[in-house]
Amino acid sequence: MRTVLVTGGTGKLGRAVVERLNDGRHEVRVLSRTPGSAATRRVVGDLRTGAGLDDAVAGAEVIVHCATTYGRGDVAAARHLLDAAVRAGLAPHVVNVSIAGVDRIPVPYYRAKLAAEEAITASGLPWTTLRTTQFHNLLATVFAGQRRLPVTFAPKGFRFQPIDIGDVADRLVALAVGEPVGRTLELGGPRVHTMGELARSYQSIMGWRRPVLSPPVPGKTLRGFTEGWNLVPGKPCGTVTFEEFLLGGIGGVTR
Repeated sequence: MRTVLVTGGTGKLGRAVVERLNDGRHEVRVLSRTPGSAATRRVVGDLRTGAGLDDAVAGAEVIVHCATTYGRGDVAAARHLLDAAVRAGLAPHVVNVSIAGVDRIPVPYYRAKLAAEEAITASGLPWTTLRTTQFHNLLATVFAGQRRLPVTFAPKGFRFQPIDIGDVADRLVALAVGEPVGRTLELGGPRVHTMGELARSYQSIMGWRRPVLSPPVPGKTLRGFTEGWNLVPGKPCGTVTFEEFLLGGIGGVTR
């Protein structure tokens, strides 16, 4: 039985990964800053400071790294996790989830994710990194956050290939039970849409009746979303569409 530690295992993606690993063939641990019941199989450790990580990683053969701070803290979190594994004399397979276009789109969060990738690559540990397109949840949250406005804003030319968290979790688990492969093929959603198309789909399913405005967004920082650097055409893709995600009743919730 393989011992698997899941970071971010109390978040939406992490929970989906844990559910799939709980098939009786793995000993699954969930890294958390707070203890839980015995049924949750939590181990206490803090990725922000490194406290408790030595004990948390002890005996882990695979680490599925789903935790995120949505900012620069991702770099320190990755380094604390890797340092703990190295101190323990372990060589766990580190399976990391990242973002398509992270090396081309210079927004601060993407820069942090890329730096975390580089820390994992340089750690000397066996690793696999999966880059994915944006989650359905993220786009739905952007639109839900505009519900009090008289219009919905969807920047002109922005394109997305949103993917379902369940599809990402399936792929991460398949990678976790396999051999390390380094950078694996990116994973995207089943369809590419403009942000305006996604906004109209969201409004239709949520019963909103109001204009969708698509103003141009100046500057180079967000150019990648109009150039398609966040897309992965021709690569493996998930099966759940944005509309199917919304009709499932979970639209408007982010990971």
